[in-house]
Amino acid sequence: MRLSRLLRLQAIFYSKHDKWLAASIKHMVGSKPFNLNLYKLALKHASVSDESINGLKISNERLEYLGDAVLGTVVAEFLFLKFPFRDEGFLTETRSRMVNREALNQIAIKIGLSKIIEKEYKGKNLSAHKSIFGDTLEALVGAVYLDRGYYFCKKFILKRIIIHFDVDDIISTTTNFKSKIIEWSQKESKEVDFKMVTVRGNQRFKEFVVELCINGDAIAEGKGATKKKAEQEAAKNACEKLNIAS
Repeated sequence: MRLSRLLRLQAIFYSKHDKWLAASIKHMVGSKPFNLNLYKLALKHASVSDESINGLKISNERLEYLGDAVLGTVVAEFLFLKFPFRDEGFLTETRSRMVNREALNQIAIKIGLSKIIEKEYKGKNLSAHKSIFGDTLEALVGAVYLDRGYYFCKKFILKRIIIHFDVDDIISTTTNFKSKIIEWSQKESKEVDFKMVTVRGNQRFKEFVVELCINGDAIAEGKGATKKKAEQEAAKNACEKLNIAS
């Protein structure tokens, strides 16, 4: 049986809501879903989902985990090919800026995912869950990956997600997290210290591991090919942990 015919037969049994959701997914992703249940699950954010089985809440967290990995892989390859002469630190920082929650929240709005979420959870206070759009976008990527395979999912990410990023602008506004954490510490009257934990590797290839301490307590750790990069990574992780806006 041809796939198109199978999909038409499947659609006959869709409810009105399912038909609307399938059409919305097709418009957003670029093709009809094979398994609509995957996309239904992708929309069930843990913070607003009320459904449960045997006491366990049904949520999109596992799909979010998978989507995060797939999205990170595609973005990493995209940057690797786009910037053949830039080092690992630059690539890591740029990827991090592209897939952070605020950026993904904005992409979810641009591709129309936010409207689907708002309709699904009409009457619920979504504004209290600041990362719901970005989290659900990652879960959607996980659903597309399982439903259509890696290469279709990669095309979806490149053509429908990455296209919305102004990579040059991201690069020009890269945050200096070390300066950010020091500025925060001065405002909060905290003492910040970067401690070298260890240096791994050999003379040619080294990995520095730095620990960031606040008032003597270890808050975050960073790794990098240089001490400076390791400190930036530790500062970045500390900013995320302390919810210091970048």
